[in-house]
Formats: sequence, structure tokens, C-alpha cells
Amino acid sequence: MLTDYHLHLRPDDPGTHAAQYFTAANADGYRAVAQERGIGELGCAEHVYRFAQALDVWRHPLWVASAVDDIDAYAGFVREETDLRLGIEADFVAGREDRMATLLEAREWDFVVGSVHFVGEHAVDHDGYEVFDHRSQRPDTLWRRYFQTLGEAARSGLFDILAHPDLVKMWGGRRPVPEGDLRRFYDLAMDGIAESQIAIEVSTAGLRKPVGELYPAQAFLEMCVDAGCPVALSSDAHVPGDVGRDYDAALALLERVGVGELAIFERRSRRLEAIG
Repeated sequence: MLTDYHLHLRPDDPGTHAAQYFTAANADGYRAVAQERGIGELGCAEHVYRFAQALDVWRHPLWVASAVDDIDAYAGFVREETDLRLGIEADFVAGREDRMATLLEAREWDFVVGSVHFVGEHAVDHDGYEVFDHRSQRPDTLWRRYFQTLGEAARSGLFDILAHPDLVKMWGGRRPVPEGDLRRFYDLAMDGIAESQIAIEVSTAGLRKPVGELYPAQAFLEMCVDAGCPVALSSDAHVPGDVGRDYDAALALLERVGVGELAIFERRSRRLEAIG
């Protein structure tokens, strides 16, 4: 059984509103590619900040500019007009856990994908809201804060899947990277990850980013697997053609670290099934 639980029915570009992309025909396009690539379990996880209700959680400028759609209309569309599992990609915002919990618990998701896109007020993967002046500051500070926040996100209990766990590396050589063994940073997140037993996302999206690598790095994945965490497989596709893209590389990584099962979700209940 192959899965792809981290799909977006629309690109992240401005002006891509629900009416254009939340259609049965568009969902069918994702399903068709999934079938061609042997993916049996498919779920969408739209960004929470694209919905007006997210402004009750956080009023970051990016969210204010993006929150134009209705989250309940989205959930209703997926349930009533598609055969996709219903998910949401929800950011971890430190200090706003109760507000995010209220938003999430009011809807019946199949799974919630948790992401750390922000360290404080600044984004790690959006050049319009950069974390720091990478020309004058050491990257160690950012990486330390990122992985500490990642551990907090896992421990929060808000999420079923921890998305693209080392997203901070997304820029590759375009931003400074700490020197030496990066496991010293991964270890900062491991208490929260091990305690929560959250599913760890192996995502092929990094192969389409400047870093050109899977998320997470093999060393980090090995640490999570050794801690007993299951794996969720995804592409983070924003267009149908990226569904299941580069899964050969992801499956090879899973084989190297000894993972033979994937997490399957329904109504936030998790089970494991063999990859096959």
C-alpha cells in the first residue's frame, strides 16, 4: 500500500482561490495520476492559513494576505464530492496551541499534518518573510531554534503527521548551513518526537526545491525510526503531475532504514500497512 497524504489541490501562488481548484474535475486529475503510479491512499491537506478561520489563531501578515477561503466549505467539498481522505496542513505557532486546537477539533479530519514553517515571526522557506539576515548571522542559531520548535510541535499533540521535518534545509547552498554533524540539531527535536510517537513524513518535495534532497535526511529519519515512530509517505504535490513524484527515491530510503510499513489514517485513527 502506497500513500500520498500531503497534497494541495491548488498552487501556493496568490489568486488561486477555492472556486478555481476545489472542483471534482481537479480532484479526479490527482486521483488519475495516483492510480497510474500505484498509490492507493490519497489525501489532501490544504494550508490552514488559506482559510479565514485561521485568523482566529494568528494574524501574521502572510496569513492576513492569504486567508480568503472558508474551511468548512473545503471540508464539505472533500467529503461530498471526492474520494480523498480529508486532511489539513496546520502550522505550529508557539503560544497559540489552544487556539489551533479549537479550530482543528471543530472539524472531523482524517489526519492533521503539522508543519513548522515559522520560527517566531519569520519563515524558514518563504523569502518574503525570512528568518534572519543570512549574510551576517550564523546558521547554527536558526537551526537550533527550528529543531527546538519542531520538538514542541510534536509534543503538542495537535498533529498526526510531522511534515517535511528538516524543512530548514530547503534553500540548500543558497543559505548558510551549519558545519559538522547535523545530528546535534536533530537531537533537539527528539524528546518531543519520541514522546508523541507522531508519524514522520518522508516527503519527496525537497527534491523539487533548491536543496535537491528528500525530507528528512537519512540520519534524522533513522533517529525517528529508532525512537519507534511510524512513517507517512507524501509528495507535497500542488499540481496533479507531482502526485507520487520521485517515489522511487523515497522507497529506496525507506528500505535502507528498514521501514516496511506506512501509516494509514481515517478519522484520526492510525494503523500500519505493509508497503508491498
